[in-house]
Amino acid sequence: MPTEINGLPAHVLLVHFVVVMIPITALLLVASAFWPNARHRIGVVLPIAALLSLISVPVTANAGDWLRQRMGGGSPQVAQHAHFADQLLPWTVGLFLVSVAVWAVHRFVPAARTGSSKTALTVGLGVLAVVVAVGSVYATYRVGDSGAKAAWDGVIAAE
Repeated sequence: MPTEINGLPAHVLLVHFVVVMIPITALLLVASAFWPNARHRIGVVLPIAALLSLISVPVTANAGDWLRQRMGGGSPQVAQHAHFADQLLPWTVGLFLVSVAVWAVHRFVPAARTGSSKTALTVGLGVLAVVVAVGSVYATYRVGDSGAKAAWDGVIAAE
């Protein structure tokens, strides 16, 4: 897995992909779960975006572990950031699994294709979609916020 990109720590660059892709995927998931027109337009992009989000988390975490080792282990803030980062992977796994389920059910289950009939399956998937979307975006926020604090706390002088 990449640890440096063009001489820069890869974590610093890869984190931007995670911070953008997870909220976009969450939004696509909720839209696909509840709006047939959006679901039709989004199509297979949903599980692909979810897979890219899922892959990006361990790649970015690996680059972050490499960077932390190069920095001598880091501060308590870096440890907090790493702890929050460890909690992000299960949410992105859930985001991926529910995204695949929403796409597959609405693609292959005839009663779910039109969106006109609400079955226990489609309602349950809608609830799961909201839960994993909110959870994954919140987990992403916590990781990003703690990482920004670890990197920038005390760097900018107060006026």
